[in-house]
Amino acid sequence: MRHTVQVPMRWSDMDAYQHINNVAFLGYFEMARVSLLFEHPTHDERTGMRRGLVVAAHDIRYKRSVVYDAEPLEVQIWVSGVRAAAFTCHYEVFDHGRLAVTGSTLLAPFDFALQRPRRLTPGEREFLARWGDEPAD
Repeated sequence: MRHTVQVPMRWSDMDAYQHINNVAFLGYFEMARVSLLFEHPTHDERTGMRRGLVVAAHDIRYKRSVVYDAEPLEVQIWVSGVRAAAFTCHYEVFDHGRLAVTGSTLLAPFDFALQRPRRLTPGEREFLARWGDEPAD
């Protein structure tokens, strides 16, 4: 199942070429991730994720340029590849209904108090499984 977020573009996201700069899309991905992992879950489901996650890798593919518009972008996010100590979030960004950008983020749970990776809890794995899907590519 996919989670959908409406993400506003900022005027400052544009670059010298008058389209949304490539780096801005990582911020849009982050907004969708925060919505799914920290705002959407129940309090009990949030507790574990709030202990810490780190980004291990990003992949991003640009399908078409996006020009600033007051209408927000639609970002769909879902999860795959849930393992003992990592999982992947996938994204599709739509501009006026047209696919503009795809990407993924490999995330690893991390215990900041101990400064080391940790395993996903059974509750976290259960939550992530509800948002499972496969990339369209």
